[in-house]
Amino acid sequence: MNKFDGFKAGVNLGGWISQYREAKKEHFDSFITEADIELIAGWGMDHVRLPIDYMVLEDDDRPFEYKEEGFSYIDNCINWCEKRNLNIILDLHRAPGYAFHSLSENSLFEDDHMKKRFISLWQAFAKRYKGYGPNVVFELLNEIVEPNSDRWNKLSKEAVAGIREIDKERVIIIGGNHYNSVNTLHELDRIDDDKLVYTFHFYEPHIFTHQKASWEPLLKDLEFEVDYPSDENTYEAYLSKDDKFKGQYTFDKIVDKNYLRKYLQPAIDFAKERKVTLYCGEYGVIDHVPMESNLRWHKDLSELLIECGIGRAVWTYKLMSFPMVGGDSVIRNKGLIDIVSKK
Repeated sequence: MNKFDGFKAGVNLGGWISQYREAKKEHFDSFITEADIELIAGWGMDHVRLPIDYMVLEDDDRPFEYKEEGFSYIDNCINWCEKRNLNIILDLHRAPGYAFHSLSENSLFEDDHMKKRFISLWQAFAKRYKGYGPNVVFELLNEIVEPNSDRWNKLSKEAVAGIREIDKERVIIIGGNHYNSVNTLHELDRIDDDKLVYTFHFYEPHIFTHQKASWEPLLKDLEFEVDYPSDENTYEAYLSKDDKFKGQYTFDKIVDKNYLRKYLQPAIDFAKERKVTLYCGEYGVIDHVPMESNLRWHKDLSELLIECGIGRAVWTYKLMSFPMVGGDSVIRNKGLIDIVSKK
């Protein structure tokens, strides 16, 4: 049996205990409930990816003291998933001293105290969930952004070793540098551990999937729609707005399924060379995109990943600009659910 069976088609639970607007009990108690997990299982998915911010589990002024209430949300989600035969990935989305959206403030990779907290937190996970089977998987850190992969290679190996002191069997997911890019997987050191899975995120072309995103300085004021499929005229129209846009985003003469396949190739090559399992932990399209293009992109990428035997989790279940459902948990588009749930 493949060590990563049961992670073919899933969805992220972003915005619940990660990237939330306010750390309030009423939010944590209501944003995701057992009814949401039941809905996801009803779509035919086999897993969820649960992003977790360390602050839910540990306060900066009380390091190494873990909050039972915070862990209870994870416990509940695991139990809800177990009842419905869903597997779960515990993704440390934000770690002590690190967040992918605050690069200038990050200290994890140079501060020994933060490194110790990072490893200790994963050991706390390992101890708490040691009794669970392969339905629970650990993902070390979301979207690393470093000048190169050296410091991440060192820390990730230390974290794996720390988990292995407690749990020899747990599947552990490791992603590459530059926001889990397909192009940095080859920079990861080889680790002699047959229970590792390697992850990447896929949002290409970025000018399409993130068009008019409020947090993207070069895309937020885009005055036209970027369709999928599209051609180089779209990108030329974008470049004509300002010289500073040159070289910022990838594009091609024709952006279609073949373009997506070509962009995916470095990950496929990595898996073939290393003889390892791949997983696409995030992919998706912002809700500004017309649904016809949204559906075409998701269909093409999903088919490619299925063809390559790569499991995936769409970003994201509720709200967060990339929703499967609205704030009331009502499905946004049934066709989209059918595509992202296909195995």
